Amino acid sequence: MRLGFAVKIIGEGGLPTGDARRWQSGPHLRVSLAMLDDALDYLERHDIRMYRFSASIAPYATHPDLPQFHDQVEECREELAAFGERSRAADVRLSSHPGQYIVLNSETQSTRDGAVRDLELQAAMMDAMGLGPEAVVVLHVGGTAGGIEASFDRFERGLELLSPAARARLVIENDDRSFALGHVLELCRRTGLRAVWDVHHHHCVDPDDIPDHEALGLAMATWPAGVVPKMHFSSPKTQMEEVRKKVGRRVEKSWALPPLRAHADLIDPIAFDLFLRETVRGREVDVMLEAKGKDLALLRLRSQLGRAPDALPAAAASD
Repeated sequence: MRLGFAVKIIGEGGLPTGDARRWQSGPHLRVSLAMLDDALDYLERHDIRMYRFSASIAPYATHPDLPQFHDQVEECREELAAFGERSRAADVRLSSHPGQYIVLNSETQSTRDGAVRDLELQAAMMDAMGLGPEAVVVLHVGGTAGGIEASFDRFERGLELLSPAARARLVIENDDRSFALGHVLELCRRTGLRAVWDVHHHHCVDPDDIPDHEALGLAMATWPAGVVPKMHFSSPKTQMEEVRKKVGRRVEKSWALPPLRAHADLIDPIAFDLFLRETVRGREVDVMLEAKGKDLALLRLRSQLGRAPDALPAAAASD
């Protein structure tokens, strides 16, 4: 089983993982790839074999009003191929996860067109890297306007706008508000897409009351033979936060309780160990950890489970 984390590297003082400059400064995919090359060094040093790179590593590449950024993939063919070759040699599984504004089933044509441009870009970068079918672009189903069935129809119409290459990379994930695993599985049945099961989201929204062990099996069954499925795991935030509000000359204090869907900084090692024993039960699946602590959360979890040396990067020394 691979354990992975998303985007930001906190350990060893932190590493940039994408060119985040504003368009006036001329940011470029080439700069992001140089940063990701350093990130790959970090992953290898700590024996981390799964990583989600930012969906924004090619800045402004799909912005309709900034055509000067649209050719970044073509301009970086050699760098993309080299990075992909190195990631394969390091046995690092890569993926991306476009943000909340990438909505393929949007009622708004401009939003849907923007989603298509972004998904095509993600697929083009992965193809230029020479990555296999295990490298995927994770997407939520989207909005629920008009009801579930209408949402499905819009998603299928949006999917028809994608090239075969982009469709081949696309996988869909259950969310924590609207589209439960049962909905995602039905959409997978209609479209042939693969499902990424998010455990935390499943515990937030599961009207079908699907047991975890069964849920994992159903999601894994949407993946073809020979390709290891991936899934998401996180722990709910439990820390209260003090809220201070000034009322006249006084400061009133109260406590805000975290919502169930909020992610914790770290992964609960007891819950994860139980997950391995009771849900995974030896099945082959890779797990993306979605914790605020990013790489440090992964390294701490491995240490607590006794599956790796307990040495952590310098940034975690005071933890």
